[in-house]
Amino acid sequence: MGSTELPYIATNPKIIFFTDFDGTITLKDSNDYLTDNLGYGYTKRRQGNEDVLSGKATFSVKPGFDECIQVLKENMQLDPYFTEFYYWAKENNVPIVVVSSGMRPIISALFEVLLGHKPDPKHLAIVANDVESRDGKDINSPGGWQIKYHDDSHFGHDKSLEIKPYAALPADKRPTLLYAGDGVSDLSAAAETDLLFAKKGHDLIKYCEREGMPFTIFEDWSTILATTKDIHSGKTSPKKVAEEGLEKR
Repeated sequence: MGSTELPYIATNPKIIFFTDFDGTITLKDSNDYLTDNLGYGYTKRRQGNEDVLSGKATFSVKPGFDECIQVLKENMQLDPYFTEFYYWAKENNVPIVVVSSGMRPIISALFEVLLGHKPDPKHLAIVANDVESRDGKDINSPGGWQIKYHDDSHFGHDKSLEIKPYAALPADKRPTLLYAGDGVSDLSAAAETDLLFAKKGHDLIKYCEREGMPFTIFEDWSTILATTKDIHSGKTSPKKVAEEGLEKR
């Protein structure tokens, strides 16, 4: 069942857990925090959100990259139950794959400080945008860096591309694929999985209802942990969880 081309099934897991990062694993969005506090501010960001999504060129933060990471380390927090989920997943051979429209070096640095260690990439993989020099400058100089987008898609990173090869596996080789997210950029990725955990109070829920996508609502990772445990043990199934969630709404 293992494959050098499909690394997340190398350990024959029952479940692969794909997840967004900003606002899903963390309580705040790191890109928004940088823009609001080190860039052009909250009001302009809110007004220009659509331009950022379509043009991908208006993300602007003045300080150097290392300074940005340091500010985020001091101000970002994980969901209070994510760490428990992280360790349970590690003990039960459930790979976690973070697919994010954020920046991989920032996500990696935040995990290292907030978890207290650098995660093993075989257990927690990060697939995201990168960072590059702007106009040949040192990335740690003011205005010296910019986002290097993962691909040419609408959000700079089509998250579904990471999941599709696993969704296409034959039934006897395919693990259960779960996904957690909070935003519209998670929609294409969630469509490739068996069940979406959609964060309460966010627009993603409305899109899922419109598209008829199976999902269940979560407020924090305690719900995700309990449900994933039940799916892993065979106590329930993604389809049953989605049906029960529909009955509650």
